[in-house]
Amino acid sequence: MDVNCIVLAGGKSSRLGRNKLLEKVGTQNLLVRVINRLAYFNSQIYVVVAQDSVLPELKNYPGIKVIKDIIPDKGSLGGLYSGLSVSDRTYNLATACDMPFLNLELFRHMIELSEGYDAVVPMVKDTAEPLHAVYSRNCLQAMQYLIEQNKLSIKELYSMIKVRYLNTSDIEQLDPHHLSFFNINTESDLMAGREIAEQGDQ
Repeated sequence: MDVNCIVLAGGKSSRLGRNKLLEKVGTQNLLVRVINRLAYFNSQIYVVVAQDSVLPELKNYPGIKVIKDIIPDKGSLGGLYSGLSVSDRTYNLATACDMPFLNLELFRHMIELSEGYDAVVPMVKDTAEPLHAVYSRNCLQAMQYLIEQNKLSIKELYSMIKVRYLNTSDIEQLDPHHLSFFNINTESDLMAGREIAEQGDQ
Protein backbone atom coordinates (compact mmCIF):
# COMPACT_ATOMS: atom_id res chain seq x y z
CA MET A 1 0.00 0.00 0.00
CA ASP A 2 1.33 3.39 -1.00
CA VAL A 3 1.43 4.96 2.44
CA ASN A 4 3.96 5.97 5.05
CA CYS A 5 3.60 5.57 8.81
CA ILE A 6 3.97 8.27 11.45
CA VAL A 7 4.52 7.35 15.10
CA LEU A 8 4.26 10.16 17.64
CA ALA A 9 6.79 9.58 20.40
CA GLY A 10 7.34 13.03 21.87
CA GLY A 11 5.05 12.88 24.89
CA LYS A 12 6.36 13.69 28.35
CA SER A 13 4.90 10.57 30.06
CA SER A 14 3.85 12.85 32.91
CA ARG A 15 1.02 10.65 34.19
CA LEU A 16 3.18 7.53 34.27
CA GLY A 17 6.06 9.39 35.91
CA ARG A 18 8.79 7.83 33.75
CA ASN A 19 9.61 7.32 30.09
CA LYS A 20 6.82 5.06 28.82
CA LEU A 21 8.74 4.22 25.64
CA LEU A 22 11.09 2.06 27.67
CA GLU A 23 8.30 0.07 29.35
CA LYS A 24 7.69 -3.45 28.09
CA VAL A 25 4.36 -4.93 27.08
CA GLY A 26 4.89 -8.57 26.31
CA THR A 27 8.51 -9.08 25.28
CA GLN A 28 9.04 -5.67 23.66
CA ASN A 29 9.12 -2.08 24.77
CA LEU A 30 6.21 0.04 23.61
CA LEU A 31 7.95 1.81 20.74
CA VAL A 32 9.47 -1.35 19.28
CA ARG A 33 6.11 -3.11 19.60
CA VAL A 34 4.40 -0.36 17.58
CA ILE A 35 7.17 -0.31 14.97
CA ASN A 36 7.03 -4.10 14.55
CA ARG A 37 3.30 -3.95 13.90
CA LEU A 38 3.57 -1.15 11.38
CA ALA A 39 6.40 -2.99 9.58
CA TYR A 40 3.63 -5.20 8.18
CA PHE A 41 2.90 -2.45 5.64
CA ASN A 42 6.49 -2.42 4.34
CA SER A 43 6.40 1.39 4.34
CA GLN A 44 8.67 4.15 5.55
CA ILE A 45 8.16 4.71 9.27
CA TYR A 46 8.79 8.13 10.78
CA VAL A 47 9.17 8.39 14.54
CA VAL A 48 8.48 11.97 15.61
CA VAL A 49 10.09 13.05 18.87
CA ALA A 50 10.47 16.18 20.97
CA GLN A 51 13.80 17.96 21.10
CA ASP A 52 14.72 16.28 24.40
CA SER A 53 13.17 12.83 23.87
CA VAL A 54 15.06 9.72 24.95
CA LEU A 55 14.36 6.75 22.68
CA PRO A 56 15.06 3.06 23.25
CA GLU A 57 17.73 1.46 21.09
CA LEU A 58 16.61 1.13 17.47
CA LYS A 59 19.82 -0.22 15.90
CA ASN A 60 17.93 -3.22 14.54
CA TYR A 61 15.67 -0.89 12.57
CA PRO A 62 17.94 0.96 10.13
CA GLY A 63 14.99 2.00 7.95
CA ILE A 64 13.34 4.01 10.70
CA LYS A 65 13.66 7.77 10.35
CA VAL A 66 13.62 9.69 13.62
CA ILE A 67 12.65 13.33 13.18
CA LYS A 68 12.34 16.11 15.72
CA ASP A 69 9.35 18.38 15.99
CA ILE A 70 9.59 21.14 13.40
CA ILE A 71 7.73 23.48 15.76
CA PRO A 72 8.49 22.50 19.37
CA ASP A 73 5.92 22.13 22.15
CA LYS A 74 2.81 21.91 19.98
CA GLY A 75 1.61 18.53 21.20
CA SER A 76 0.21 15.78 19.03
CA LEU A 77 -0.93 18.21 16.35
CA GLY A 78 2.59 19.55 16.05
CA GLY A 79 4.03 16.04 15.90
CA LEU A 80 1.60 15.01 13.19
CA TYR A 81 2.40 18.18 11.26
CA SER A 82 6.11 17.36 11.48
CA GLY A 83 5.58 13.82 10.22
CA LEU A 84 3.39 14.85 7.31
CA SER A 85 5.85 17.60 6.38
CA VAL A 86 8.68 15.14 5.73
CA SER A 87 6.62 12.32 4.25
CA ASP A 88 6.93 11.66 0.52
CA ARG A 89 3.54 9.90 0.34
CA THR A 90 0.13 11.53 0.06
CA TYR A 91 -1.49 9.27 2.65
CA ASN A 92 -0.01 8.39 6.02
CA LEU A 93 -1.02 6.15 8.88
CA ALA A 94 -0.73 8.02 12.16
CA THR A 95 -0.53 6.51 15.61
CA ALA A 96 1.11 6.99 18.98
CA CYS A 97 3.98 5.11 20.56
CA ASP A 98 1.84 4.04 23.53
CA MET A 99 -0.77 2.03 21.60
CA PRO A 100 0.47 -1.57 21.84
CA PHE A 101 -2.43 -3.38 20.15
CA LEU A 102 -2.71 -1.72 16.75
CA ASN A 103 -5.12 -3.58 14.49
CA LEU A 104 -3.51 -3.96 11.09
CA GLU A 105 -6.66 -5.10 9.31
CA LEU A 106 -8.50 -2.07 10.63
CA PHE A 107 -5.70 0.17 9.38
CA ARG A 108 -5.79 -1.60 6.00
CA HIS A 109 -9.55 -1.02 5.76
CA MET A 110 -9.06 2.66 6.58
CA ILE A 111 -6.44 3.04 3.87
CA GLU A 112 -8.83 1.49 1.37
CA LEU A 113 -11.40 4.15 2.28
CA SER A 114 -9.01 7.10 2.05
CA GLU A 115 -9.21 8.04 -1.62
CA GLY A 116 -11.00 11.35 -2.05
CA TYR A 117 -10.68 12.29 1.63
CA ASP A 118 -8.15 14.27 3.64
CA ALA A 119 -8.47 11.97 6.64
CA VAL A 120 -10.08 8.71 7.73
CA VAL A 121 -10.89 8.72 11.43
CA PRO A 122 -12.54 6.06 13.63
CA MET A 123 -15.46 7.10 15.82
CA VAL A 124 -16.04 5.08 18.99
CA LYS A 125 -19.22 6.01 20.86
CA ASP A 126 -19.24 9.44 19.20
CA THR A 127 -15.61 10.08 20.14
CA ALA A 128 -12.98 10.49 17.42
CA GLU A 129 -9.75 8.50 17.70
CA PRO A 130 -7.27 10.90 16.07
CA LEU A 131 -4.18 8.72 16.61
CA HIS A 132 -5.40 5.58 14.93
CA ALA A 133 -6.16 7.41 11.70
CA VAL A 134 -5.10 8.12 8.14
CA TYR A 135 -4.09 11.66 7.11
CA SER A 136 -3.29 13.21 3.77
CA ARG A 137 -0.59 15.80 3.25
CA ASN A 138 -3.48 18.00 2.10
CA CYS A 139 -4.02 18.65 5.81
CA LEU A 140 -0.76 20.55 6.21
CA GLN A 141 -2.06 24.03 5.45
CA ALA A 142 -4.95 23.73 7.90
CA MET A 143 -2.62 22.26 10.53
CA GLN A 144 -0.19 25.13 10.14
CA TYR A 145 -3.02 27.61 10.61
CA LEU A 146 -4.17 25.89 13.81
CA ILE A 147 -0.63 25.78 15.18
CA GLU A 148 -0.19 29.49 14.47
CA GLN A 149 -3.45 30.12 16.36
CA ASN A 150 -2.23 27.84 19.17
CA LYS A 151 -5.29 25.63 18.73
CA LEU A 152 -3.57 22.34 19.33
CA SER A 153 -6.33 19.72 19.41
CA ILE A 154 -6.19 17.47 16.34
CA LYS A 155 -9.99 17.36 16.48
CA GLU A 156 -10.07 21.10 15.67
CA LEU A 157 -8.74 20.10 12.26
CA TYR A 158 -11.74 18.03 11.24
CA SER A 159 -14.08 20.94 10.50
CA MET A 160 -11.48 22.33 8.07
CA ILE A 161 -10.88 19.22 5.96
CA LYS A 162 -12.83 16.43 4.27
CA VAL A 163 -13.07 13.54 6.75
CA ARG A 164 -14.36 10.00 6.27
CA TYR A 165 -15.51 8.79 9.69
CA LEU A 166 -15.51 5.09 10.45
CA ASN A 167 -18.45 4.23 12.69
CA THR A 168 -18.47 1.87 15.64
CA SER A 169 -20.29 -0.94 13.86
CA ASP A 170 -17.67 -0.93 11.06
CA ILE A 171 -14.86 -0.96 13.62
CA GLU A 172 -16.33 -3.85 15.57
CA GLN A 173 -16.30 -6.13 12.54
CA LEU A 174 -12.49 -6.04 12.69
CA ASP A 175 -11.79 -5.04 16.29
CA PRO A 176 -14.73 -6.07 18.50
CA HIS A 177 -12.95 -5.22 21.75
CA HIS A 178 -11.56 -1.86 20.54
CA LEU A 179 -8.03 -2.84 21.54
CA SER A 180 -6.69 -0.72 18.67
CA PHE A 181 -7.41 2.38 20.71
CA PHE A 182 -6.03 1.17 24.03
CA ASN A 183 -3.21 3.45 25.08
CA ILE A 184 -0.96 3.58 28.09
CA ASN A 185 -0.83 6.70 30.24
CA THR A 186 -0.88 5.45 33.82
CA GLU A 187 0.49 2.61 35.90
CA SER A 188 -2.90 0.88 35.83
CA ASP A 189 -2.96 1.17 32.01
CA LEU A 190 0.47 -0.45 31.88
CA MET A 191 -0.62 -3.32 34.12
CA ALA A 192 -3.76 -3.84 32.04
CA GLY A 193 -1.74 -3.82 28.82
CA ARG A 194 0.63 -6.45 30.17
CA GLU A 195 -2.30 -8.64 31.17
CA ILE A 196 -3.81 -8.37 27.68
CA ALA A 197 -0.46 -9.25 26.12
CA GLU A 198 -0.12 -12.30 28.38
CA GLN A 199 -3.51 -13.50 27.16
CA GLY A 200 -2.31 -13.35 23.58
CA ASP A 201 -4.05 -10.01 22.76
CA GLN A 202 -4.73 -10.17 18.99
